[in-house]
Amino acid sequence: MLIQIPAVIDQAKLENIRALLSKTSFVDGRKTAGIMAQRVKHNEEVQTNRQQAEYLDHLIMSALANNAAFRDAVLPLQVAQPVIARYTPGMSYGDHIDDPVMGSAGAHFRTDVAVTVFLNSPDQYDGGELVISTAFGEQRVKLKAGDAVIYPASSIHRVNEVTRGERLVAVTWIQSMVRDPARRELLYELSLARNTLMTEQPDSVTTKQVDHAYVNLIRMWSDI
Repeated sequence: MLIQIPAVIDQAKLENIRALLSKTSFVDGRKTAGIMAQRVKHNEEVQTNRQQAEYLDHLIMSALANNAAFRDAVLPLQVAQPVIARYTPGMSYGDHIDDPVMGSAGAHFRTDVAVTVFLNSPDQYDGGELVISTAFGEQRVKLKAGDAVIYPASSIHRVNEVTRGERLVAVTWIQSMVRDPARRELLYELSLARNTLMTEQPDSVTTKQVDHAYVNLIRMWSDI
């Protein structure tokens, strides 16, 4: 399931993030890559002190946590601290699959879903499309600043070479309460119908039936 969510981060927060990044150093992204990824990864990642990292984490993750579409699509159980990456001309990230398990000792989590949040405008760089392999072929994603895309961490994906300007993104990974992607997709579609009914027909019998079915399916299918 590939879902685009508009305006996850508002303009004021984007300006704060970019102002901080303009004063922050970046390091070779291969330092955080696994053996296979090191062969195809060519970008830079933010090197922050603890205070900067906590502030950036708060700005990005609070925006995601407060977004209903994100919560309904992902059903988050554990969320990784975001990685902020920069691509300048000549940089790219070849075909790869994200690590299945992340985290430090004693705090490991499964990566079911990946999220990329775009931090600068697409007209500020050429190339740099996120290309995700799906059952319907390759999907190319290059969104407005503040928009996000959700996709399976198990999918083969890449970032095309940037040929002009600078691409800034934040990437994070989530362990969902519902491990099976087909069940998550069904629950997401059901949540869309449930939300519409709760808005338009809050007191109807149908609304109550759909709400009960949704809640109990999560109870039945969740890992917790």
